[in-house]
Amino acid sequence: MGRGNVKGSRLPEVPANRRKITGGEERAERKPECPPIARFLPSFDQLLARGLNLVTSLETTPRAPRTVRVRGRGATLGRYEKKPLPPDVFRDTMDQSRVLLWVKAEPFIVGALQVSPPSKFSLHYLKKIAAYVRTRATEGAYPHLCWSMWRRIACGKLRLPKELAWLYFEIFDNLSVRTPEERLEWSEILSNCTTEDEVEKQRNQLSVDTLQFLLFLYIQQLNNISLRTSLIGEEWPSPRSRPQPPSLTERPSCHNKNWNDYSHQAFVSDHLSDLLELLLDPGQLSASFHPTHSSVLSREAVLALSFLIEGTVSRTRKVYPLHELALWQPLHTDSGFSKISKTFSFYKLEAWLRACLTTNPFGPSACLKSGKKLAWAHQVEGTTKRAKVACSTHVAPRMHRMVVMSQVYKQTLAKSSDTLVGAHVRVHRCNESFIYLLSPLRSVTIEKCRNSTFVLGPVETALHLHDCENVKVIAVCHRLSISSTAGCTFHIMTPSRPLILSGNQRVTFAPFHTHYPMLEDHMARTGLATVPNYWDTPMVVCKESDDTRVFRLLPPCEFYVFVTPFEMEGDTTEIPGGLPSAYQEVLAEREQKIQIWQKTVKDAHLTAEQRKQFQVLVENKFYEWLINTGHRQQLDSLVPHTAASKQVPR
Repeated sequence: MGRGNVKGSRLPEVPANRRKITGGEERAERKPECPPIARFLPSFDQLLARGLNLVTSLETTPRAPRTVRVRGRGATLGRYEKKPLPPDVFRDTMDQSRVLLWVKAEPFIVGALQVSPPSKFSLHYLKKIAAYVRTRATEGAYPHLCWSMWRRIACGKLRLPKELAWLYFEIFDNLSVRTPEERLEWSEILSNCTTEDEVEKQRNQLSVDTLQFLLFLYIQQLNNISLRTSLIGEEWPSPRSRPQPPSLTERPSCHNKNWNDYSHQAFVSDHLSDLLELLLDPGQLSASFHPTHSSVLSREAVLALSFLIEGTVSRTRKVYPLHELALWQPLHTDSGFSKISKTFSFYKLEAWLRACLTTNPFGPSACLKSGKKLAWAHQVEGTTKRAKVACSTHVAPRMHRMVVMSQVYKQTLAKSSDTLVGAHVRVHRCNESFIYLLSPLRSVTIEKCRNSTFVLGPVETALHLHDCENVKVIAVCHRLSISSTAGCTFHIMTPSRPLILSGNQRVTFAPFHTHYPMLEDHMARTGLATVPNYWDTPMVVCKESDDTRVFRLLPPCEFYVFVTPFEMEGDTTEIPGGLPSAYQEVLAEREQKIQIWQKTVKDAHLTAEQRKQFQVLVENKFYEWLINTGHRQQLDSLVPHTAASKQVPR
């Protein structure tokens, strides 16, 4: 994972006569309080109804990005450029430069697996792991945890299968900050391995930040399903948590917490003490394994907490990791940092975090409320008023971009632009549509969609489907996971095994079978290679889905290539990596039959009138086939409103 410098903050200094905070000591002694959380947290459908009705008006009056000119340099800073803030921002008092903290969305959207976690991921066992790794620091356990040590802990002490242990390790490793070149190099190393022992030898070279990995394991509890939750449909009331009411149109059990930033905030707020205890050195705990009034957290612990929390200073627009804000000199009193011991007071830090936690300004709900409407092409059938598509790329930093699409009905939508690059995409309640998102994407979640086809650009992290029926997905992705799907087909290229979670029926896996001109360039930008490719070796994660008959591999006789029907600039002219030999042979046989047919027609020496009659007969049969297979809608929806080119809108 990316690690910052914990020795000092990059935030600007405040003059000495302004560093003292009036009443700071009194505020530091206050008991920890929960941040204000709405009594009833809105559901996704409610947010759509409230927010997306405003996107049209927002689009017509866009606000120009705010820029700040640095004196003496003549340079203009972008809204979220990572450059030093001008000193005049921190004028007046600290109250005017109040710190705002929020829970990061990506660890939950990408990192939290949509399945109930193993029981051994409870706080009790994670505390034991935290103590154990510190005693094995010389063996590759702390401060960085290597794969071999995690395998020993997971398989030997937690009794997890080796495949499951690697799954969680690999998911977290994929969240780390790595260049596309490093990811491609890792793929090349694995592709050169010929045995399982060679693969294990290469995996043993990997290591992750130990404390951040423990936090990652703990947040898997986000999707933990308890008996009382399944019975009453909401979390059991507690003094520090407020129940989330069921959606107006969804069952509570189907609620997607991974894409609900209110759930993220509530989870961290409700479990903040546990998260901090997990980061404590074992020597700071009492005999009952609880913190004392004198317990302190190291700077490395706060650095690890930056995996989940970030923030900003009011009057500025730059986003800072938590540890930089906590180590900023004017905030030492509030955050509980001691210059002498170089540590943080446990209870002061907890109180400061609770006081500053707020809703993520770049999360899914913010995207729905203030997102900008996207421009699309080829909207022929259906009604464009029903479709709701919004994005936050015009206001959010690069790693926080989101696109939310809902209620697309009987339409063909296509886009390839910088708006989608690196964005987290959620597609919700689309029906009988064809959607092309031909740009490199950060993650994609498809929910409650029916009878639709999705052609996606390379997905850098996770592609997840939930509660979909008769959906076809064509994509190159780092990881695919599916839950509660029926009759879905996946033409994928992936370096990790597809994950079959709970509730799936009649799933079909097939090789990736299309291309567009920019595909290989987009794959390089996301660090995805053609090998290794595990599209045909899915992994059944949930016990209720252990029957391998839940999925099948597409028979070669049913295989056809898919043509992406848009003109774009680029060099890709064929399917990257080619096709498996069995499927390629079937295509060759079909091509040979076509050539034989053409030769037969040529040798028949038909007259002009006979040729005309024969042509009409063939066209009628083809038209009948289009109607019977449902492909007519797809072709008709490709016809633009005007006589324009078929280029993908940029």
